[in-house]
Amino acid sequence: MNANAPATTPAASPTGSPAGTAPLRVGLVGYGLAGSVFHAPLVSATDGLVLDTVVTSDPGRQAQAREEFPGIRIAASAAELWDRGDAPGLDLVVIASPNKTHVPLATAALTAGIPVVVDKPLAATAAEARELAALADRTGTFLSVFQNRRWDNDFLTLRRLLADGELGDIQRFESRFERWRPQLKGGWRESGAPEEIGGLLYDLGSHVVDQALVLFGPAVRVYAETDVRRPGAEADDDTFIAITHAGGVRSHLYVSATTAQLGPRFRVLGSRAGYVKYGLDPQEAALREGLRPGSDQPWGEEPEHMWGRLGSGESPATGGGTPVPTVPGDYPAYYASVAAALRESGPAPVTAHEAAQCLAVLEAARTSSRDGVTVTL
Repeated sequence: MNANAPATTPAASPTGSPAGTAPLRVGLVGYGLAGSVFHAPLVSATDGLVLDTVVTSDPGRQAQAREEFPGIRIAASAAELWDRGDAPGLDLVVIASPNKTHVPLATAALTAGIPVVVDKPLAATAAEARELAALADRTGTFLSVFQNRRWDNDFLTLRRLLADGELGDIQRFESRFERWRPQLKGGWRESGAPEEIGGLLYDLGSHVVDQALVLFGPAVRVYAETDVRRPGAEADDDTFIAITHAGGVRSHLYVSATTAQLGPRFRVLGSRAGYVKYGLDPQEAALREGLRPGSDQPWGEEPEHMWGRLGSGESPATGGGTPVPTVPGDYPAYYASVAAALRESGPAPVTAHEAAQCLAVLEAARTSSRDGVTVTL
């Protein structure tokens, strides 16, 4: 054998698992937007994971799942996942069903000893999230929350700028997740029924609050304004949240479906410079178009004209500042981390305790808007 020959790596199975290692079987509950656009494609693109079963009672979605993943098992109810009969058990259950089902389904899976990923929001309240975390600890079962926006391109870029000290001491963080959707789409996400956990506060708000807490630490005060703007709407569709962090940074967060002119995705002001970035990460659009990670084309990259700018004194709209190459977005990293954690008994990429901290802020925001007060945490 040539001593200078490169070391070889174990051969991979068709799923990407090392030879002799069976892929982890995944059951997916729900095949609406979250299940079909995000979870199913990302799970199937992850080395060491295989999408085994999709749970949906909708005949159209059952047909869609079979077409997109030939040979997939179909179950009409999640209860079928806890008792597979003579079928092999599942290694992971992903809950991507409506918000009101998250807690009962996660409780059932954890009680059955099956590792769980739950789409955000984990629960309606921080107390419920902490109860799920405690149940996972008692049963020794893996539990994680899908917060994919931690792997957005702009967020990864901002984290790098902060780590490098490019902006100095951060004073204000502005984050916008805005859309122009003047017509209602219907469905539980726009329902005003409390049990549905609808509205933008808990939908897009879960993303922007989570990002702010990851970047700048715990919240100590919360102020919010939530409004219902569109005719016939029942749940908030135009919401503002102000957070004062323990370290002194102030976060101003906007989520809206009624924004005719979109603001910058991020505007971050520091003692040395500011960073302004427009436009949403391209990964969701790519997934909606049927593109998949791992294909021949680059994943999560955006063109140079979309790069944010770093500098001081001038508006990026007039060319001020220096263009900053955007770090490619990396949604596949979430499920790669999940697979590694399950194989090696490692930490979850997003924990239930972190979800509880986010939910505490969302609850405080709801109270603040309702009572017209600033809430101290």
